[in-house]
Amino acid sequence: MSLQSLQLIHSLALGFAVSGLFVAFYRALTEKPASFRLLQIGGFGAVLAVPFLAFAAPAIIIRNTIRGRRIENRRLEFVFLATLLAGIWSLMSGRVVSMVLLSFGL
Repeated sequence: MSLQSLQLIHSLALGFAVSGLFVAFYRALTEKPASFRLLQIGGFGAVLAVPFLAFAAPAIIIRNTIRGRRIENRRLEFVFLATLLAGIWSLMSGRVVSMVLLSFGL
């Protein structure tokens, strides 16, 4: 396995881990699950929700996908596409976290 492949796997895992951490922290503070409805608050709250959702989105997408498959019996194609979207989003957010950590020398 090449070094680039290992870096991508590391970024993917780091993105999902950070996403799960953000969602768990939000749930611990507010006692309700994070969702994209945070953008509908309006005003300054919606502005603050954008960076939070940029990193928490993969966990929210996966949670909604699992619930949609169980409750609404969504088609497998939609589950696959949502999982692919969450994976790509997690990869990109993991790269950002990796670059920030490297810039601090960690």
